[in-house]
Amino acid sequence: MNDLINNWKLIILLCLTLGLAPFFPEPHIWGKLKWIAGGAKGMVFKDWFDVLLHGTPFLLLIRIVFLKIKG
Repeated sequence: MNDLINNWKLIILLCLTLGLAPFFPEPHIWGKLKWIAGGAKGMVFKDWFDVLLHGTPFLLLIRIVFLKIKG
């Protein structure tokens, strides 16, 4: 498991697929982040879970970048 979350190639692939899906008309995570920035009015559990699902690859990527910079 540790090998999977430290594999930067896999994490980038996850960001480009799961993280950005669906791609049109805009990435799903981008729409959810705009909704949250607008006050998250009307968001239910399903929407928050969706943010977690599409956002996890990006959190893992940020983690890998931080660990690489830290040394």
